Amino acid sequence: MDTFSREILKELLPTEKEVVPPPSKPPAQHISPLDHWSHPVLLERAAYLRKMAALSDGSASETLQQYPQHCTMLSVRLRSGIAELHENFADIFYVLEGRAILESGGKVVAAKVIAPGEIRGDSIEGGTKQELRVGDVAHVAAGQPHQFLLAGDKTVTCLVVKIQQSL
Repeated sequence: MDTFSREILKELLPTEKEVVPPPSKPPAQHISPLDHWSHPVLLERAAYLRKMAALSDGSASETLQQYPQHCTMLSVRLRSGIAELHENFADIFYVLEGRAILESGGKVVAAKVIAPGEIRGDSIEGGTKQELRVGDVAHVAAGQPHQFLLAGDKTVTCLVVKIQQSL
């Protein structure tokens, strides 16, 4: 190699490369010691979700906060939903507005896997029905089919806590 080529290579290739060791562990995510959503704030967000639900399949939701083993969501339904089964998540529903029938247990009719651990279907066969009203809390264990049923022009707004579980 001639002198000219060596000089070009010297300019293009640094002689010493700074080596930065990888961090020993990923930085911890900051988790607030308290997250708070007042009833009026949740209902204000629900009004927006109600408009979104009217423009889609009759339901809309948003995640309020993600945590390591659970998340909080706000959910609005204007029409009955499809049957759902979450293999790895339990659901806790707290009714903020409206009323609905929550059918749970039994078997999902026309079940389809839409993602790993997530099954959807047309309805539930052999489930138990429970009416939910404002202030009611319902827990659906991981692996249990469930479906919200609404009559006529009834709607329901829920705070939902999804808790990761292993079956």
